[in-house]
Amino acid sequence: MAHYRGGPAPYIYVSTRLRVRKAKLLPPEEYQRLLNMSLPEIIRLIGETEYQKEVDELGTSFEGIDLIEEALSWNLAKEYQRVIDLTPGALKEFTMAYLRRWDIYNVLTILRGKTQGMKEGKIKEVLIPAGSLDRTTLDRILKEESCERVADSLKSWKMYPIIAAEISEGCSIGSFSKLENELHKRLYADLLQVAKKGVKGGDQFLKFVQLEIDVKNIKTLFRMRGDGSEEDARKFFIPGATFTPEELQQMNLMPSRNEVIDTLLSKIKGKSVQVALEELRTEKSEQEVDAELTRTQLERMEQLSKINPFSIHPILVFLEKKKHEVFNLRAIARGKESRLSSDTIEKYLVI
Repeated sequence: MAHYRGGPAPYIYVSTRLRVRKAKLLPPEEYQRLLNMSLPEIIRLIGETEYQKEVDELGTSFEGIDLIEEALSWNLAKEYQRVIDLTPGALKEFTMAYLRRWDIYNVLTILRGKTQGMKEGKIKEVLIPAGSLDRTTLDRILKEESCERVADSLKSWKMYPIIAAEISEGCSIGSFSKLENELHKRLYADLLQVAKKGVKGGDQFLKFVQLEIDVKNIKTLFRMRGDGSEEDARKFFIPGATFTPEELQQMNLMPSRNEVIDTLLSKIKGKSVQVALEELRTEKSEQEVDAELTRTQLERMEQLSKINPFSIHPILVFLEKKKHEVFNLRAIARGKESRLSSDTIEKYLVI
C-alpha cells in the first residue's frame, strides 16, 4: 500500500475515479450498432457521447472523417492529461512513464507523413500529444519540411541518440520499421528501470510491463513465422520478460506452430494468456492472432486490477481501454468511408 501523505486514501480515490471513467466507455453492443450505421450517423452518435465537447468545438473547422479524427485525438490526449493530474506520487511517475510511448507514436507518424508527402493538417489530425512531447512541441516539429529536419528538431528529446543513429537509413528507404523497433526496445528498457528502482508499487508496474513485453514478443514471433522469414529475428524481440530474444529466435525456427505453442506454454503463467495460446493452434491469420492476444492482454490486466484494486493496475486498464475505444471508433469511421463491409471492419476491432 502507498506510503504518501494521507496513507492509502489517494490510491483509493484515484482507483475509484478511474473505475467510474471506465464504466462510461462504450459497451460492446454499441459497436454493433455503429457497424450498421452510415458515416454521418456515426458522427452524430459520437457527438452525443463523451466526445461531444470535442465534436462541438471542432465542428466549425472540420467535417466528416476529418472531424472524427481530430475529435478522437483531442479527447484521448485530454483524458490522459486528466489522469496524470489525478494521480499522486509514484502512481504519477508510473503513469507518465507509460504514456511516453505516445512520443514514439507521434514522431513516427510525423516522419512517415513527411516521407509520404501528406499535408501538415492531415498528419496533425491523428497525433496524440499525451507523452513528454506536448502539442506546442509537436506543432513546431510538424512545420519542418523534411524527415531529416524533423530529426534535427528532436535533439532535446531523450531518445534523440536513437533517432540520430537510424534516421539516415529510414529517410533514404522511406521505411522506419528499424527505427521503430529500436525506439520501443529503449522504451521498455526505461519502463523496466522505473519499475525496478524500489519505488512503492513498482512490483505491480513491473507485472504490467513484463506482460506487455511478452504479448508484443509473441505477436512478433507469429508475424515473423507468417512471413516465412529465416533471418535472425533476435533484434526484433524485446528483452526483460519471460523469454529471451535467443529463446524466441529458437521458436521462430521450429517447424510447427504446435511446437511453438507448447514451448510458450511451458513458461507462460497467466491463465488468460495460456487459453489464448491454446486457441492459436488453429491456423489463424496474423490479424486474428494479433487481435486475440490484445484482447487477452486486456483481460489479464483486468484480473490484475481486481487482485490489486488500489495500485497502478486500475489506471493502466483504463488508459488501455480508452485507447482501444478511440482506435475502434477510428477504424469504424475509416472503414465506412472506404466502403468496407461491416464484417471486414469488425476484424480490426478490439472489443
